[in-house]
Amino acid sequence: MVVITLEKVSRSLRGELTRWLVELDTGVFVGRVSARVRELLWVKVVEKAGEGRCTMAWNAANEQGFKLRIYGHEDRKVISMDDVELVAVCNAKWKKVWKQHERWIDKHSVAENATGDLDKKTADTSDGSMQ
Repeated sequence: MVVITLEKVSRSLRGELTRWLVELDTGVFVGRVSARVRELLWVKVVEKAGEGRCTMAWNAANEQGFKLRIYGHEDRKVISMDDVELVAVCNAKWKKVWKQHERWIDKHSVAENATGDLDKKTADTSDGSMQ
């Protein structure tokens, strides 16, 4: 079974999905399709979503019994931990901490690159000779 939810997408995309799935409510589609059709539908959804938001869940042979995909959600990410998929909600505080972390990484990677470059360009004068 496949469940796809769409938010802020075109009517034409919703119409295309009704060829394969049943629309239970506006933007909520359910059906039973092969894995190949499921993958092709997801490609179509992502191509035509624009700035919309899309999710897909389908049954799978894992501990939870399903897998997840998310597209267009800036505040959510699917994280896999020990073969269990979780949805991380990234609130404003999380985003602030993450940006600080990225700045710290950028700062330290620039410092490491600069140090590495200087070591390569500086002549070794440890033997005391001047050239």
